Amino acid sequence: MELTLFGSKSFSSASEMMLSRPFLNSSQMFKFSSKLCSCRGFSPRASYSSTSPNETSAVSQHDLLDSYSCRINGKSGSNSSLFLKKDRVLDAFDDEYEGVVVNPEQLPSNPHVFASALRSSIHHWKIKGKKGVWLKLPLEKSELVPVAVQEGFQYHHAEKSYVMMTFWIPDGPCLLPSNASHQVGVGSFVINDKDEVLVVQEKHSTPDLFNLWKIPTGFILESEEIYTGAVREVKEETGIDTEFVEVVAFRHAQNVSFEKSDLFFVCMLRPTSTEIMVDDLEIRAAKWMALDEFVKQPLIESDSMFKKIIDICIARLGKRYCGLSVHQLVSRFDGRLSSLYFNMVEDDDSDCPADHSGR
Repeated sequence: MELTLFGSKSFSSASEMMLSRPFLNSSQMFKFSSKLCSCRGFSPRASYSSTSPNETSAVSQHDLLDSYSCRINGKSGSNSSLFLKKDRVLDAFDDEYEGVVVNPEQLPSNPHVFASALRSSIHHWKIKGKKGVWLKLPLEKSELVPVAVQEGFQYHHAEKSYVMMTFWIPDGPCLLPSNASHQVGVGSFVINDKDEVLVVQEKHSTPDLFNLWKIPTGFILESEEIYTGAVREVKEETGIDTEFVEVVAFRHAQNVSFEKSDLFFVCMLRPTSTEIMVDDLEIRAAKWMALDEFVKQPLIESDSMFKKIIDICIARLGKRYCGLSVHQLVSRFDGRLSSLYFNMVEDDDSDCPADHSGR
């Protein structure tokens, strides 16, 4: 009888044999009982891979122990054979939608070992009735991406340090949520007690907008609130400190960037400082401009979207309009603190329609 582990080189064993090579320590030794091979007249042998030193060094100690095979052959050319195979199931945890999320920190580094483990894992998860699989591959293990593609995984989204891939196990349409469909931007209408608006001219813009004085704008960062993003953008572009007052309007546009939709929130902010310090990387110039002069710019007067936004802000200043103030609330559904934007005129705690700017 022959017990084969990883390859063809072998050594003899008695009733209990122990395999210990230089790449294994005492806690990683394999023990095989003679009960595994109890056929009378057979002599068990164990062996390790006869790969070259370079090939062996390319496979980590962790990877070598991920899978093994055991073969029992009949004596003197007997045609009876038994194949036993065990492949490692990737470390993963269940999500709340009957799917699994693979632990990226425990992924094998060798593509061949990863391919075997991935196939075994999918089979295991299918038996357990799992549905979606989320596989996050870090940048340092990018060589595993084509292996996952070969096994049927698809791209979901990517960030600077990783690519997220998905696999839908059941037959039928995939019910996993798509990648984020929107980007979120903010524009900040900042006006002081002299009826001056904080405006900027951007360094990088289309020729027709090159001379336009506009309100500071920018994108919300990952995990950033709308109101904190508005305050941050003003500070970064102009050096002016502000306090968030309200969201006065928002615009929803489609196919803005790489087929993504765009949500743009217009916010009213109160300045708490006056000295301007321009961000030379993004901004060509910044200043306080009289409100009348600002609204009379030809590009604003001729553009229905720009004009409507300014009209709304002016209506808010004239107490003819109420925006949405931010309120921090915790929902029992997820236990998380969230921001809810609303205004109730009859609420005693609300100063709407009073003028927030102190004018």
